[in-house]
Amino acid sequence: MRFDVITIFPASIPPILEVGVVGQAWKAGDLAIHVHDLRDFADDAHRVVDDRPYGGGAGMLLKVEPLARAIESLRPTLGPRTRFVLLSAQGKPFTQKDAARYAEGDGLVLVCGRYEGVDERVLAFVDEEVSIGDFVLAGGEAAAVVVIEATARGIPGVVGKYESVATDSFYAAPRLGAPQYTRPPDFRGLCVPEVLLSGDHAKIEAWRQREAWKKTTRNRPELLGLRGEEDERRG
Repeated sequence: MRFDVITIFPASIPPILEVGVVGQAWKAGDLAIHVHDLRDFADDAHRVVDDRPYGGGAGMLLKVEPLARAIESLRPTLGPRTRFVLLSAQGKPFTQKDAARYAEGDGLVLVCGRYEGVDERVLAFVDEEVSIGDFVLAGGEAAAVVVIEATARGIPGVVGKYESVATDSFYAAPRLGAPQYTRPPDFRGLCVPEVLLSGDHAKIEAWRQREAWKKTTRNRPELLGLRGEEDERRG
């Protein structure tokens, strides 16, 4: 699968993605990651890509012209199932389902906002606008890395043991993953639950399911409503 990132800070993306399972898959050729400098698509000698917003207001906006040129330069080279995504605090929440959907496509082009955002007309050149959370970042570069890593994990061969992906939080159900433990079994009186040491796989699985929902109730209670919706669809 191919990932493309359009940004005014191209040097910020590769160092993070070159490590771990994504870096290994990139090096092996299982993934292709290309980073494009938005300033290369400016039309003036100073490579200006931002301007003041109409109507006044603080800050600057990324202009529509260089972003449109950057996007249009990529379209002829990419597969038909490539998604073009604007990363923005105003977008719909990015979820595990989105990552799985992207992983089934030919590629993903991520457009990084900056400053106070982008000219709204950029939306005419992308397929969707997504946000990684209800907070504001200095730009979309960190969000791009998040989306690439979440998507890449769903591509067969990127993660060595695919079961690791299938048991992740949010993967199969709208809940968090179960608590996990490793050696030693007793650390300063903090003990691993006995059921995990029992070797009884049926009991262990039942414990994991139960504890996953307990943790979800404690940390993300809003997800419990989604559980009900999924049960209705399955019923």
